[in-house]
Amino acid sequence: MAVKKRNKVSAAFSMSSLTDIIFLLLIFFMLTSSMIQINIDLPESSSKTVAPTDYTVMMTVDGAVKFNGKIAKMRDIKKLIQQADKVATNKEYATVAIVSEVGVPWKRVNEVMEIASSLKMRAIIATKQPKG
Repeated sequence: MAVKKRNKVSAAFSMSSLTDIIFLLLIFFMLTSSMIQINIDLPESSSKTVAPTDYTVMMTVDGAVKFNGKIAKMRDIKKLIQQADKVATNKEYATVAIVSEVGVPWKRVNEVMEIASSLKMRAIIATKQPKG
């Protein structure tokens, strides 16, 4: 009578398939994030100053407000900036970029400028180059 050998099952986990999946997910998110565009009409200016920004507040005519790309309420903007500034590395030169669509009341833009001023931050208003 012949004795059969038992095959041992390996308990090792192969990471090669997992790294392939993670790599494909990374490519997917990189491609889809580059397709997202902001389609709002900015005010025009001939200024050519380019300033780095730490925080972005975007306002549209319909009243929508976004802080760093996330939907927010105007009354929460100061708290959101303070929370983000707690973990920031560039606290001394922190800058708030105000991206407001043409037609947004100046009062709303001024509110964000006053918030930045009260937090000892610089505020800049995003504009586009005039046509022609």
